[in-house]
Amino acid sequence: MAEISLRRARTMIRKALEHARGAEFKPMAVAVLDSGGNLIAFEREDGASPGRYEIARGKAYGAVMLGMPGSAQMARAEAQAYFVACANGALAGGMIPVPGGVLVKDSKGRTMGAVGVSGDASENDAAAAKAGIEAAGLSAED
Repeated sequence: MAEISLRRARTMIRKALEHARGAEFKPMAVAVLDSGGNLIAFEREDGASPGRYEIARGKAYGAVMLGMPGSAQMARAEAQAYFVACANGALAGGMIPVPGGVLVKDSKGRTMGAVGVSGDASENDAAAAKAGIEAAGLSAED
């Protein structure tokens, strides 16, 4: 399976931040993880609070580890809170199950990793992540 290169990860971050600036979102943080949940690249804009790293990473981490984007995790949490609580416990409390964790897919629909964005409303975070992924020539599942 193809992995996300550092060059592509940096493109995803740059384009996600460009999307956020164009839409006048609050300052953002963007994390790109590989298919094993390992950090490839991260940036936090000036003015974004320092805790945004953990939140952006947690959104992407939950997406990769459960194989579902943050929007699906949130729906699952609403339907089966015990499942998400147990999964988060099994993952050492590392997931943030809300929109803004977007799966990165290759042309065959295989998961390559995830992008997590934090800084504005969760739906805006997800839109910025999706813009970054698509700008890098990959598919986004949000």
